[in-house]
Amino acid sequence: MQNNMTVPTINPMLQALEELRWHIGNCPMHHLANLSPKPGVEIHVKLEWQQFGGSVKARPAFNIIHDAVVSGALRGRSLLDATSGNTGIAYAIFSAAAGIPVTLFIPENASKERKHILRALGVDLRLTSPLEGTDGAQAEARELAMKSPEKFCYVDQYGNEANWKAHYYGTGLEVWHETAGRITHFIAGLGTTGTFMGTGRRLKELNPDVRLVALQPETALHGLEGWKHLETARVPEIYDAGVPDEMRFVSTEESYAMMRRAAREEGLILSPSGAANLAGAVKLAEEIEEGVVVTILADDATKYSEVINSVLR
Repeated sequence: MQNNMTVPTINPMLQALEELRWHIGNCPMHHLANLSPKPGVEIHVKLEWQQFGGSVKARPAFNIIHDAVVSGALRGRSLLDATSGNTGIAYAIFSAAAGIPVTLFIPENASKERKHILRALGVDLRLTSPLEGTDGAQAEARELAMKSPEKFCYVDQYGNEANWKAHYYGTGLEVWHETAGRITHFIAGLGTTGTFMGTGRRLKELNPDVRLVALQPETALHGLEGWKHLETARVPEIYDAGVPDEMRFVSTEESYAMMRRAAREEGLILSPSGAANLAGAVKLAEEIEEGVVVTILADDATKYSEVINSVLR
């Protein structure tokens, strides 16, 4: 007797991605032993480089690619986006496993390690003006997508809802459970703004009293790769000004000083952006009498040899 049952077709891209899902998120929460300024205040940090891709950007990159594969948008087209580096590396790793070609626009002054890694992963890398930052990279990516829509799928991490949702369903819940719901303050920098938007929204739902503090670079010209000075930069479409309870500013100098402190007092070798988050968290902790302050350490310093040589020598 003939069996006429139809066997479901397995999408090889999706299958490859699903095999990587368990390497994303659930990064350790680390309680700072020496930088917490007073007995009644705890500072906790998420060590986000301890996941596939080596940074917090593994979370949104996976979510964005997964959505694009499920929708069919990547069928026969290259993934296209602008990046300062970390999201691009995560895109490239997941896409290599799934057989998806990748084209990325990145500012020319991104760290040489990031550019080397992206080229090693087979990315078609297009360098853009260092003076225009990721805004310039975004503009060129959009232009290429409009010129050749049949060749490129522009996933736009700055406007893609899958970015902040990765943190809403992942990072926010992890922070809540890892602090046993005791968190009183969440503080983090703004780049694509996905980490802050998603984590902040989830924490506010779980406890409306959690205070959300956003960080920006102090000036438009800064050394915090991936961060945006919103007053002078193109504001990401996923950013909602109603989410932060407070906005603060961090200088590149404060970040570099915290890189030295974190290395010598906590044994953490941080990137400039991770150190900027930590500088903001320590300053906030100094101003309160009790509480549990949480921030995100997006990556470590392994992709910033020039900064290490100049700051941590």
